[in-house]
Amino acid sequence: MAILAVLTACVMPGREAEVPTGAQDFAEHCVACHGVSGKGDGEAAAGLAKKPADLTQLSAKNGGVFPGTRVMAQIWGYTGRDEGRVMPEFKDLLDSGTVLFDGGDGIETPTPLRLVQLAEYVKGLQGK
Repeated sequence: MAILAVLTACVMPGREAEVPTGAQDFAEHCVACHGVSGKGDGEAAAGLAKKPADLTQLSAKNGGVFPGTRVMAQIWGYTGRDEGRVMPEFKDLLDSGTVLFDGGDGIETPTPLRLVQLAEYVKGLQGK
């Protein structure tokens, strides 16, 4: 039985561990407040002092350009922690390896893969 547990915990050779998609991470971490569509109408939104952002309008409010750097700052936490902030910290998304991310400012920064996938998913919600 112990051997089975050890074997189950190991990744099979030739197969990488599956990394959740941006859509899966959005469903897990964002839908409660932002809603399935990203419009800020999730079930938990009603109980918040400030309505969650409508993630489908980020580009529209930024001259038609997706604000990738600003989005990454929000989800990675560079905007700072204040007592009024209810956005979760995405600690479990940080250990996914890094890729170069350019949020639209021309600067490629090593960034956790799952955060990049989440930002790309939000980018795909624009105008919907």
